[in-house]
Amino acid sequence: MRGALRKWAPSYFPLTSHLLPLTSYLLPSELALDILLMGPPGAGKGTQGAILAQRLGLPKFATGDLLRDAVKQGTPLGRKAKAVMEAGHLVSDDIILGVVREELAKPNAAKGVVFDGVVRTVPQAEGVDRILADQGRALDAVLFFDVTDAELLARLEKRRSIESRPDDDPKAVANRLLAYREQTAPVLAWYEDRGVVRHIPAIGSVDEVAERVRHALNHA
Repeated sequence: MRGALRKWAPSYFPLTSHLLPLTSYLLPSELALDILLMGPPGAGKGTQGAILAQRLGLPKFATGDLLRDAVKQGTPLGRKAKAVMEAGHLVSDDIILGVVREELAKPNAAKGVVFDGVVRTVPQAEGVDRILADQGRALDAVLFFDVTDAELLARLEKRRSIESRPDDDPKAVANRLLAYREQTAPVLAWYEDRGVVRHIPAIGSVDEVAERVRHALNHA
């Protein structure tokens, strides 16, 4: 991991969740900090990603959000993505990586990005690596939010009782978790080989998990 993360993390990442003005967390202008969040459905990476992005003053990229924005803006890639999604097919790596490349070229991404689950396959990992390298950047950390399947099933069952989401049906959830584990294992191994993975136990309160994230980054 780059020395920049070790040098700057303690100064811009406070100990508590009480947020100071956003400028208190901005990185020095010559540095960029790129972090990828990984974890199964229900692990809380969306919540932690929002907290982390706000604390660091960085944009948060999530695949679904990026694709929806591209479709809404009517970009060439957005129109391609819309056609694929309307046909009921999975969006290809080329389209996803193209959208990521476009977003990383924008001024608000110059100081870094929090990637929320953007990378789901090894080809996508390789693609994001190339895109960042073209800008003289690299992922500084991959935070993997670790939760047992039993805990995830309990969380998603609770969410289903509150939100009545059909995709949180126990059988559907079990299938999603199995597919996620099988799909993610090679991606996680790919990043482990590069020494950038930090495992975050994602059990406890939001603040407790956020503190583990802070500790993982400050001691990388």
